[in-house]
Amino acid sequence: MEISFKVLKTSRNTLLKILENTSIEHLNTIPEGFNNNIIWNIGHIVVVQQMLVYKLSGLPMMVSDEMVERYKKGTRPEASVSAEEVAQIKDLLFPTIEQTERDYNAGVFKEYQEFTTMTGFHSQSAADAITFNNFHEAVHTGIIMQIKKFV
Repeated sequence: MEISFKVLKTSRNTLLKILENTSIEHLNTIPEGFNNNIIWNIGHIVVVQQMLVYKLSGLPMMVSDEMVERYKKGTRPEASVSAEEVAQIKDLLFPTIEQTERDYNAGVFKEYQEFTTMTGFHSQSAADAITFNNFHEAVHTGIIMQIKKFV
């Protein structure tokens, strides 16, 4: 699992650079042909990681219920995100994965509610979810890169 966490940290570093180098206006812009924006994708990435690994393991998540409702699968941006919310998302990028790595190494993930993703990947454990999450983050990072071309 060490390599999965290394990939995840690299992914989050990419997202951090995007947050630090993109104006709030551009983070909130939904270009024509898209149904979401950069900040929604980053919030979605944070929320889904927590849901895939912690919620399906029956453990408390590090994200609020409000954040889950705003960024879970099937949602889209309903309003512009404030600078404070951008900061909150930014502040969750690394602590969420650092805690996941600590919990994984400590053997915290004992139970898991099996789950099949929209892409057909069947996750049977938190380890599977952590590995799949890297694919999920890569997909959304690709979408972010496409959006950046239009804002």
